[in-house]
Amino acid sequence: MNAATVAALELVCPAGSPAMLKAAVEAGADSVYCGFRDETNARNFPGLNFSPEELRAATDWAHERGARVLLALNTFARADATDLWRASADAAAVAGVDAIIAADLALLSHIHSNHPETRLHLSVQAAAGTPEAIAFYAREYGVKRVVLPRVLSVEEIKVLSREITVETEAFVYGGLCVMAEGRCALSSYASGRSPNLSGVCSPPEAVSFSDVDGERTARLSGFAIDRLPAGEAGGYPTLCKGRFRGGTSNEAGYLFEDPVSLNAMSLLAGLAGAGVTAVKIEGRQRGRAYVARVTAAFRAAIDALGRGESPAPYESLLNDLAEGARETTGAYRKRWR
Repeated sequence: MNAATVAALELVCPAGSPAMLKAAVEAGADSVYCGFRDETNARNFPGLNFSPEELRAATDWAHERGARVLLALNTFARADATDLWRASADAAAVAGVDAIIAADLALLSHIHSNHPETRLHLSVQAAAGTPEAIAFYAREYGVKRVVLPRVLSVEEIKVLSREITVETEAFVYGGLCVMAEGRCALSSYASGRSPNLSGVCSPPEAVSFSDVDGERTARLSGFAIDRLPAGEAGGYPTLCKGRFRGGTSNEAGYLFEDPVSLNAMSLLAGLAGAGVTAVKIEGRQRGRAYVARVTAAFRAAIDALGRGESPAPYESLLNDLAEGARETTGAYRKRWR
């Protein structure tokens, strides 16, 4: 692997607030991604995100320091509120962001037609993982980068990269959604809200915990979805990562996937060799300290690889941040095949 290829990896980090944006840039982020304080953003949590005025000020601040700002309009427009998505795109263009991350076809069309100077990145919510799908978005809407679905192996990304003309961005750290991106409405069955419908999965106000007889029960809208011994590490309670009784044994088990965090730091060189342009950290709902730590660790790992050194010294720095206290490389290695 050419060290220069790895060094050229763009480090894209989460910014759930102006303070988080500053923390990410100061810790070494090349780019930060953020969202507006409404349902156009798939991390629509109370107390997070940006107003149009805050976005413009933050973008100016980042540009002064050589960093780029990407605005995520990564939910799908509701039929009765499409003006909100268009207005958000207009506000992002006025703020001077370096790119808009979107998946909704009508929104992509609006941006391409009305703000041709604004760079378009295709959100992972579009679940575009084939040359044909990616070529469609590039041809019809001028998309310059695709955020890859988290179901591809490194080898599959390498093959895909040979057949497309746009840049690619891959998640390397943070919460690992186990559902098909852009297709999940599971949370809405319990809480009435889901990421693609309203920009939030398992909204905090619907989550509760109770401790009884040495066990902690996690509930979503009153439905028990996991039970653990008190003190045992557990993930944030979402239905897809819940533990339920079923089958002939009636034993409790995770229905879809264990609550574990993605950490692909050990695969940075392989991803760069597969043609990946940028690596992305998940976590806009996390705090400023989290963003600073994760950004600094991946900055150090990328820089080490760029010098021809091993990233191994940095691979254990984030162990205590993992959801459920466990980490995985996700589908990148696809060991089940």
